[in-house]
Amino acid sequence: MPSTALLKLPPSGNLWRTEQLLDLGYGSRAIRSLLESGTLVRLRHGCYARAGLWHAQPPAVRSRQLIFAHAHGTLTTSTGTFLYSHTSAARLRRLYLWDVDDTIHLLQKVHPSNERHGRDVRCHTRPFAEHDVAVVDGLRTTSLERTTADCAMMLGYRQALILTDHALRLGADLAALQAMADALDGRRGVRTFRRVLASTDPLSESPGETLTRELILRFRIRPPELQLEVSSRAGRHRLDFAWKEEKVALEFDGRTKYFEYSPTAEVLFEERRREKALTEEGWRFLRIEWKDLFREQEFKSRLLGALAGRPHP
Repeated sequence: MPSTALLKLPPSGNLWRTEQLLDLGYGSRAIRSLLESGTLVRLRHGCYARAGLWHAQPPAVRSRQLIFAHAHGTLTTSTGTFLYSHTSAARLRRLYLWDVDDTIHLLQKVHPSNERHGRDVRCHTRPFAEHDVAVVDGLRTTSLERTTADCAMMLGYRQALILTDHALRLGADLAALQAMADALDGRRGVRTFRRVLASTDPLSESPGETLTRELILRFRIRPPELQLEVSSRAGRHRLDFAWKEEKVALEFDGRTKYFEYSPTAEVLFEERRREKALTEEGWRFLRIEWKDLFREQEFKSRLLGALAGRPHP
């Protein structure tokens, strides 16, 4: 039996069930000591991970790891009786999720009356067909279209719009999604789903760009062109949002929040070089960040001012 004084985990592996640790010679006292020392972290009942690796992972990776911990803890395989669905399927597919908790969502055709799910698990029983089933990273999940539909009917409008924009960019079939919405009369969430389909746009490249577009539409400001390509002496450029007639470009600078990297000095230099060249061509730039999306009246005033040709502070 490993000494509790050493508090060391096996050199290989990062995820274990309780019985696996017991088979390796770690008794309940040793497991408790590893947890108390911070060497081991409990991800869910009966499933543990190496703490050093867990804490080093960014939040999006940890959220996916919780799904794998559920699969590992329940001995789930690709031939299991349920599918990972809703936001769990979205996480496995790396779809953009905004302000969503880590609840594990399962889809089954029938809810077994004698099956016990943990407090972090939500079981859904809406029927599904074989074309709704896919395998992602070895786990049975709902298809891209079914995942998008289920999320759109469960989440709030802006959350669903972010996810649907991204799903379309990844190849989701808009006609198939529309057919799903048409067949769901009377279902809870279908109105949100249909509203999302009426305004989704795969040209939005990030959650921030989707929320920016939603704000512009809500303000009833004339919609811009997305990802417009323009030319200058510095070459070809692509603008997040552009009003060609007024020559106003709106750029969203939110990558460090959602993509977990900081732009390099070279990237920043090229952005400023591009902006200077386009300014010489008569373009005016309005740059916004995440915080601006939640200062709606201030953002609206700045944008209307830019479109009217007024200098902004």
